[in-house]
Amino acid sequence: MTEFRFCKPSEMVRDEFVSHFGDVYEHSPWVAESVFEQGLSEQDNMISNLHLRMAETLLGADREKQLALINAHPDLAGRAAINGELTAASTAEQAGAGIDQCSATEFDKFTTYNDSYKSRFKFPFIMAVKGANRYQILESFEKRLGNDSETEFATAIQEINKIALFRLRDM
Repeated sequence: MTEFRFCKPSEMVRDEFVSHFGDVYEHSPWVAESVFEQGLSEQDNMISNLHLRMAETLLGADREKQLALINAHPDLAGRAAINGELTAASTAEQAGAGIDQCSATEFDKFTTYNDSYKSRFKFPFIMAVKGANRYQILESFEKRLGNDSETEFATAIQEINKIALFRLRDM
């Protein structure tokens, strides 16, 4: 099990903890706040343990809070990316998948898929893109557009928890 390199969550005060971990879940510091309020132990200095607690907090939240967190995520290759409005983590994740290198045709495809997905499911397409490339992401879009709403909602939550783990490992 791996400990955090630059901090010990169990030794942090509330404001420090929320400041450090509040953006692990995109624009949703309530996840970190809830974990802190439940109490921290030395086990939470391990990335996997803190991730498990944060993931369980999201899974235990009501659907409205979960949907708000899903909707806090930007479109892949969307307007926020073009306008430089992404969080630093989202910018790095999308660039790591090569999304910032899309051709005009690929960008149009992302736009079409994003629009179709949001029209069908009423929330943005979520995928943990670390380790994937833009071709794999487009392929995933194609497959997932055929899913039903409940499957996609559950998939979005799973992908958000994967993103959170990647972000925690990078800390």
